[in-house]
Amino acid sequence: MEQTEKTYSIGELAQEFSTTPRTIRFYEEKKLIKPRRNGQGRIYGRRERARLLLIMRGKRLGFRLDDIKEMLDLYDIGDGQEAQLRLLHKKCLERIANLQSQRQDIDEALGELDESCAMIIRYLEDKGCDTRDLERRPSQA
Repeated sequence: MEQTEKTYSIGELAQEFSTTPRTIRFYEEKKLIKPRRNGQGRIYGRRERARLLLIMRGKRLGFRLDDIKEMLDLYDIGDGQEAQLRLLHKKCLERIANLQSQRQDIDEALGELDESCAMIIRYLEDKGCDTRDLERRPSQA
């Protein structure tokens, strides 16, 4: 007895991945996924669902669509995913370095903002103003 592959509609996938059908069609236009066609309708199988899962995970981690496409395209070269995994490793390291740089920038900006807030409160207090209503961050207390 032949078992048929589970299929999904665009609406089912949109709901499952908390996205919109328009977004899924956009990924199709970018050749990230390729559903079968039934007239005007799209039929998504296990492969498209898995690719959509990887796309959504990649987007959540901050990868660009071009990077995601490059990684997905390597899946089909038939080397047991070695090339895909090596590329993913490289892209992950690049993303980590980028996020660490952003973290440093954020930490510096927070420090400057904390200093500014503290300076403003001191200035107001020096002028005799009541500052009890101004919020203080833990580093200012």
